[in-house]
Amino acid sequence: MNLEAVKAIYFSEMRRTRNTLLQSIASPVISTALYFVVFGSAIGSRIQSIDGVPYGLFIVPGLMMLSLLTQSISNASFGIFFPKFTGTIYEIMSAPISHFEIILGYVGAAATKSLIIGSIILITAAFFVELRIAHPFWMIAFFLLTCVTFSLFGFIIGLWADNFEKLQLIPLLVITPLVFLGGSFYSVSMLPEFWQKVSLMNPVLYLISGFRWSFFEVSDVSVTTSLSMIVMFLMVCLAIVWWMFKTGYKIKP
Repeated sequence: MNLEAVKAIYFSEMRRTRNTLLQSIASPVISTALYFVVFGSAIGSRIQSIDGVPYGLFIVPGLMMLSLLTQSISNASFGIFFPKFTGTIYEIMSAPISHFEIILGYVGAAATKSLIIGSIILITAAFFVELRIAHPFWMIAFFLLTCVTFSLFGFIIGLWADNFEKLQLIPLLVITPLVFLGGSFYSVSMLPEFWQKVSLMNPVLYLISGFRWSFFEVSDVSVTTSLSMIVMFLMVCLAIVWWMFKTGYKIKP
């Protein structure tokens, strides 16, 4: 493996993040604080607890998952789209570096950024509620898997997109609604039976449910199912990226 090439791509992407460090840190802190003010205080005063968990505490995994999914996709998609837009991707493709090493550099950097932002959100949440994590190992496992999987998904979007409008299309019109409708701020058991069954068709529900279980041992679906879903999605993303590089789809002129 050409580790020097991987490091060059990785640190180049991380350097771009350092140039917007204030924005990268301030945005999730302010957003998390606002969510706690609106949902934790206003709505939490009317919903005391869900499944025995105080509402302000209950929404922490959902808030983290909302940011992790959107940031992972955004960071990875822009990271690979910009070289496509400027034409420098052809220099990367012609360099003595494998497709795997290219993916490792870009996806690794995007996942690292998401991990940093997720950690900042967790620290910010600790100022508003008394956090407790029942299963730290599984929390970290879901944390890492989500960052890597959706960074890979964002990488696919970045390769697929032809313009900046397409780059924002799936995150805005698909991912964000799925996160909000996936039990981020409520339990699916609170819905009528018909809508509970409809919610089970939302793949993001399984991610949020498994992540919430690692905090409070409370979930809408079994943790085994949640873990299986994210691993399955990771495998699908890997297969799509392999196919795109093999065929040159949206890569070769």
